[in-house]
Amino acid sequence: MTTDLIDLRAATTADCEALAGIHCEAWLGAYRGVLHGVDLQKMISRRGLGWWRGALARGVDIKILSIADIPAGYATYGSCRLRNTGMDGEIYELYLKPEYQGLGFGRVLFDNVRETLAAKNLAGLAVQVLSDNEPARAFYKALGGRLAAKSGYRLGGKRLELSIYTWPVTGA
Repeated sequence: MTTDLIDLRAATTADCEALAGIHCEAWLGAYRGVLHGVDLQKMISRRGLGWWRGALARGVDIKILSIADIPAGYATYGSCRLRNTGMDGEIYELYLKPEYQGLGFGRVLFDNVRETLAAKNLAGLAVQVLSDNEPARAFYKALGGRLAAKSGYRLGGKRLELSIYTWPVTGA
């Protein structure tokens, strides 16, 4: 019997349904009203069970966060894809179901993934977030992220601004 409330582990194919559900709930909570309804539904529908199985089969690093054995969030991460940041690691996505947000679980997941990236010798960390997602921007600022750059993205004929936050090498 375990007394741990929080479980952080690498996702497996058995987690695909939970990952799809977390993605759907988190995206609806974060982007409803920011993205057009049709565009939002298209983005969510692309992340069904097959997408998650494929991601795991391709070796995408996915960490799942469970609270009292209930899947509550996830993060995808790996080598930094963002040019000119000087960072080696990147968190591609970090999402929690809305009912778990604002309780410190996002910080636990972020810190754990940051440690995992450092253990893989990926120095420094970058995160890209939709600039209109103010709660996410505030979250990354509260974690010590520095706004390093802005970028753009087109979705459904609309240009969306992205904010890139960075964290230097731990101890630097």
